[in-house]
Order: sequence, then C-alpha cells, then structure tokens
Amino acid sequence: MSNHAREAPSRVVVRLKGIGLHTIVWVIGSFIVVPIVFGVLGGFKNNQQLSTNPFGLPDPWVPSNYTDVLFSSSFWRQIGSSTVIALATTLIVVMVSAMAAYIFARFAFKGRELLFTFFAVGLMFPFAVAILPLFVLLRSLDLLDNPFGVILPQAAFGLPVTIIILRQFFRTIPGEIEEAATLDGCTPFGFFWRILLPMARPALATVSVLAVVGSWNNFMLPLVVFNDPDWWTLPVGLQQFKGQYSADTARILAYVVLAMVPALAFYSVAERQLIGGLASGAMKG
Repeated sequence: MSNHAREAPSRVVVRLKGIGLHTIVWVIGSFIVVPIVFGVLGGFKNNQQLSTNPFGLPDPWVPSNYTDVLFSSSFWRQIGSSTVIALATTLIVVMVSAMAAYIFARFAFKGRELLFTFFAVGLMFPFAVAILPLFVLLRSLDLLDNPFGVILPQAAFGLPVTIIILRQFFRTIPGEIEEAATLDGCTPFGFFWRILLPMARPALATVSVLAVVGSWNNFMLPLVVFNDPDWWTLPVGLQQFKGQYSADTARILAYVVLAMVPALAFYSVAERQLIGGLASGAMKG
C-alpha cells in the first residue's frame, strides 16, 4: 500500500475531529451569545414587541430604555460603589495573600503545612453558611451600612484560593536568585518587594482579576450589609430595579445589559494578563 493511500484515512480523521471541535465550540458559544443578543435587542423594544416579536429586530427602536438608565444617578452611584468595593477588596486580598504565600513558599518552620492546610480548608467553607454569624459579627462591630462590612469579609473569603495560587507560583522561583540577592545584602522583605513581586506579575494579575470579578458579582453580602441605597452595588441595585419595574421587562433588560458593560470592559482589558498568568502557571507547574 502506498504512503499516499495510508495518509488519506488519517487526514479524514483529522478533518472530522476538527469539524467536531468546531461544532462543539459553536454550540457552546451560541448558549452564551444568544441570550446576550436577545437582551441587547430586547432593551430596544417595548413590552408589546417582546410579547409579539421576541426574537426579531425592534420595530420601532426604543432607545429610551437605555437612556433612562444611563441618566439615572442611582445607576452610576451603584457602579461607583461596586468599583470602590472591588478595588479595595482586591488590594487587601493580593497584598495579604502575597505576603502569606511568600512565607509558606520560601520559609521552613514547624507546623507550616498544617497552617497551610488550615487556609486550604477555607475553600470548602460555603459562604452561605457563614452569612448569619457574619451578620451578627458585623452588627456588633458597627459595620452595617459601611463599605468595610463588605470589603473585609470578601477579602477574608478570597484569601484561601489566592494564597494557594501565589504559593505555587512563588515556589517555582529558583532559589539561586534569592541566594544571590542575599549575598548582595538584600533582606528577606527586600527580596520579596524588589525581586519576587515583579517576577510574579502574571500571577498577581491573575489573582487580581479573580478577586475583582468575585467582588463585582457578589450579591448576598452587600444585600445583607447595606440598607442605605447610597452603598448598593450593581447586583443589589439590579434586584431592586427588577422589583420596582417588574412589569416593564424591556427596561429591565436594558438595565441588565448596561450592568454587564463595566465587567465586560474590564475583562477585555485584563484578558491578556489573565490568560498569560494562567498559561505561565501551567507551564511552571
């Protein structure tokens, strides 16, 4: 049998595999894109169009659903609140986790693995179970209707996964670099601040994106902590908006679409850092 005859079936198999993979990607993508397109177009309709022509183009277009939300002061206040809380949470999580991960990765001391396991157990602790005692604790500390009542618990629950990711990354840094820095008179903190953190920039970017997304999407904790509308985050504001305009589905769709825009914009900016950090961690792991 000639080489050409033997290569033909393999090419067919490769082509069939490619078609199958592309089909799966298109099916999965459609489950993501179709609801978004439906929401965007639905926001340009009125309720009558949504009931009679839910999947068609708006006729006529109703941009007032979007403009009413955009000119609403409460919407921008919620974006500002979500942004402040997300950035503060991320800063605390990354700084504290980086220092803890450095200790766990570069120092040997009695009980290190036991203490690290204690942090890892936090991954298995569901947030919903802690909400009642957490509410009592925040009330006793007078942190209700206070942004720190959301920032500090979010940071605490974000520590386990961040420490695990950063510790694994820090352990891949060659020990010879630390030895050379020590011979040059660099202190352990100096090595951590001047050398280790710049080298760990991809990992820091990855955990920062995860912390921002986790804070931005958090609904239960802000709902419990904030009674003052001035501190409502976007998820809480969306829930209240839905209750206020329960009969106006088109306006609710417009609000949902606009609430997604900041998160999508942030992801589009941070996508390269996130993928680069995950790929770097995978190669080093």
